[in-house]
Amino acid sequence: MLKKKIALIIIPVALILILFSCMYFRHGTTKKYITLYGNVDVREVQLGFRVPGRIQEMPFEEGDLVKTGSFMSTLDKEPYIDQVNEAKASITLAKFQLANAEIILERREKLRGTGAISDENYTDALSSRDIALAQLNQAETVLATALTNLNDTQIFAPTEGTILTRIQEPGAIVNAADPIYTLSVLSPVWVRAYVSEPELGLIYPGMEATIITDTPGGKTYKGQIGFISPVAEFTPKTVQTSTLRTDLVYRIRVYASNPDHFLKQGMPVTVELKLEKPISDEGEETADPSDDQDDQEDEDDQDDQDDQDLLIIEVPVDSDEPLSNGDAP
Repeated sequence: MLKKKIALIIIPVALILILFSCMYFRHGTTKKYITLYGNVDVREVQLGFRVPGRIQEMPFEEGDLVKTGSFMSTLDKEPYIDQVNEAKASITLAKFQLANAEIILERREKLRGTGAISDENYTDALSSRDIALAQLNQAETVLATALTNLNDTQIFAPTEGTILTRIQEPGAIVNAADPIYTLSVLSPVWVRAYVSEPELGLIYPGMEATIITDTPGGKTYKGQIGFISPVAEFTPKTVQTSTLRTDLVYRIRVYASNPDHFLKQGMPVTVELKLEKPISDEGEETADPSDDQDDQEDEDDQDDQDDQDLLIIEVPVDSDEPLSNGDAP
């Protein structure tokens, strides 16, 4: 009796194990995510002056957060103020010269018809007026340039960001375009990662991604693929075999949502890309086991429906009474 009970327990367990083994070998091991490893990248801006001079003020230190339009630095303005004043004086002088040239031209134009002056004298007066007008235009252009140079003695933050490096100090003499700050831009932020050639066909621009940091507690951020390089990197050689082709990798850029500004330049992160359909280790698409279960349930429902469609006729065999015409099937 005990052996029968043991057999009744062992047989169902064995059947269950066999069923799961069949399902395992049928579907194989599958993966629903592509896991990549990369580093955070941000844009950097080298801030410098368009004009040379001596730095007078630098209010920010490394690590400071600056807003768009924040005052960053200024040069000694005195030389450029002098240039503006000189240009204004040149304009005043040019205006007097033009006014005098126009008076002389007007007088000679009146005398020209009487024969008191020659045509040559009138032509000289006309040329003097034109030269004075050109000099005035030149002086105004010099003033505009001097005002532009004066405005360029100040730097303002072009965008929101963090001071990455403070390159110069007040009192330093710098040339035009010499950087004095390096500004790390807060947005956009992306992850530079690499995908293998066999997995290249499984991803696409706009594909959603989950970015996981190495911080204890696993901070996660949402993102999406914004760029897939059309050129393979780390190519072993020009002529490749089919085996070497699988070693090629392609650079991708995953743009991240960084609301708390936690993602920093160079930070290592993990990127998970959820596949639309699970694939096997061999790279083939596999059906979801839940789909097989649904198919099996559909087949069982169909069998039950077929059973309901059958008409079962019971014939009383123990009765000696003959069947009437109405009882005939």
